[in-house]
Formats: sequence, C-alpha cells, structure tokens
Amino acid sequence: MTTTLHLHPNDFAEKERIICEFGELTVSTFVYSTGVAALRVKNSRGEIIVLPYKGHQIWRAAFDGRDLSMQTHFDEPVDTTTYLETYGAFFLHCGVTAIGAPGPQDNHNLHGEIPNAPFTDARLVIDEAAGSVSVVGSYRYILAFQHHYLATASVTMKAGEALIDVSLEVENRKNTPTDLMYLGHANFAPADHGELHYTAHYDAEHVRVRKSIPSHVTPLPGYQEFLDELADDPAQHHVLRPDLAFDPEVVFYIDFESDDEDHAHALQKRPDGTADYIRFRPDQVAHSLRWICRTPDKNAIAIVSPATSGVEGFTTEKEAGRVVALEAGATWRVDMVMGTLTATETDAMIDHINHVMDR
Repeated sequence: MTTTLHLHPNDFAEKERIICEFGELTVSTFVYSTGVAALRVKNSRGEIIVLPYKGHQIWRAAFDGRDLSMQTHFDEPVDTTTYLETYGAFFLHCGVTAIGAPGPQDNHNLHGEIPNAPFTDARLVIDEAAGSVSVVGSYRYILAFQHHYLATASVTMKAGEALIDVSLEVENRKNTPTDLMYLGHANFAPADHGELHYTAHYDAEHVRVRKSIPSHVTPLPGYQEFLDELADDPAQHHVLRPDLAFDPEVVFYIDFESDDEDHAHALQKRPDGTADYIRFRPDQVAHSLRWICRTPDKNAIAIVSPATSGVEGFTTEKEAGRVVALEAGATWRVDMVMGTLTATETDAMIDHINHVMDR
C-alpha cells in the first residue's frame, strides 16, 4: 500500500516543521534565507535535503555522521536559474534539451534548462511494504516550435539505509520526435588519498581525458601538460593525492562495463575504509563522465556522471550522432543509486567490481 501526500508552496515556511512520520523516517519542510523551499528527509543513518521546486536537486546528503556533498562557497541554494550563480548541490539533473557548455554554434545554457527549473506538483509517496518515502516532482517545459516534454523526478530513501534511489522520466509530448540530452551530476567531497574503483578498464583507450577547455574555465600554467600526462596514464588519478592539480577541473570520458544485473559501479574508498558510491545502468545512458575539481574554493568529485552523450555542446554532440531521438509520445528513463558504504560493504563492492572486470 502506498500513500501520497501532495505538497504546496504554502506548506513551506522559515521555521522547520515535520509534516510526515513513518517508522524511523521523517520529512520536514523549511525555507532557506534565500527563499528556496526545502524538504529534509531523515532516517536512522542520516538525511538528505531535496529542493522540490528547484530542479528537484538534492542539495545535501549526509550519512553515518559525514556530509557527502561537494564543498563550495555556497552555504545555501540561491533563487536563480543561472547555473553558476547557485553552485554546490550534492546531486542535480542536467538537460534535457542540452548538456555541457555551449559551443560556438550553440545558444543553450550551461547544462541546459533543468538544473534549476521551477518544478511543480511536488508530492511524497510513502510505501509501507518497502519501508520507504519518495519525493516526487514534475516539470513541464514548452518552447514553441521546438520542445514540449514532461519530466518527472523521484528521490527515494529507505529505512536503515545510506543509499538513495534517484530517477528521472522524460515524456515527449510533441507529435514529432524530439532531441534529448541528459547528465546526472552527483557531486561528492573528495578525500585526500581516496582510492577510485569502478567497472571499466583502467587504460587510455577506455578512460579518456577531455582536452577541450570550456569557456567558463580559465586554465592555470601547466594545466595542459597535466592533461597530457593523464591522457597517457589515466590510472595515476586513481589515488587522489593532495598534490594532483585538478585546478580548475579535469573531465574523463569512461567506458563502463555492466555486471550480470546490467549495473555499472563506481566508488571512492576513503582512508577510513568507507566509501562514496554510485551505480547506474549503461543500457539507459550510453556515456559516462568523471569530473574532478580541487581548488582553494571548490572541492568536488563526480565519481561518475551517467550521460546520454559527451558535454561538448548540442551542435557538436548532434553532429557526432550522440543525441537521443525520443519518438512522439515516448518516455525515456534513467535510474541511479548513490550514497555511502560501510567498510565491510566497501570491500565487498571492490571484490564485485574486480570480479566483473575479470570475467
């Protein structure tokens, strides 16, 4: 049996208040000082903060006493639709009409329209049998003569777990096919001397460094040389040594392998033996990226960003045949799981990753 609680912007106020309790799960509403509405979803292991009307972002995620989220100067989300004017979410959806930085022939925003889109129809779905609560929301986007889609996002937390389920469905409501681009941006905090393990071959053929530099990035002296070194030997980034200069950023294109359940896996093993973890389905998203940014102002790693294409802008990706053509009335979907693993779970997952790659 499931129970659905429909939310309204009036349910959110500056003073935090609980609106739902279900076993060990609780959900409360509040509003940041910037005016952005938020839902805090808690279980016995930790909490997430979801922004139901702002891209359906997960602003923060903390489990087992540790904040998993990237570190920036943004303590709170800002009420803007400009991507770089509010920057610091643990997870955000990118797309749906474009991802990446716009190229010379493009006019789309950085990572498209959905990261800070004004979602509506926010609701909580309580599943008694699964012991879970889901935050669900929808966003309808119409641009005359070009686009009409309905995006439905969901974030699910279960009792006693430190992993969350994140999904997005996109329905093409046009009577003709439409172009679709997507990237799931999960931004963890890197750990000094953290170790990266993932279901891919650790060589330059399958882990490729992005050499193009987007317009919003200003490279430092020696940056191009560092990219060249990583291109020759990508495995050297598998241990996040403090002296590695991921400044302003480094992006990898990675060819992931799936296990027998069609899942790809990636994790950052931290010095204490626990891990930041994410899995996804390559049969839903044909491409995968890794983004690392370690500067005096920002500290972040997208261990893997499942994507439908590269991030070189719409025109380049379209010409390369990497943009999804979603038929009239069709629905596209992506499913991901992310969070943290205990030391025991981490060792077991590394064994699983090694088994997948040794087949």
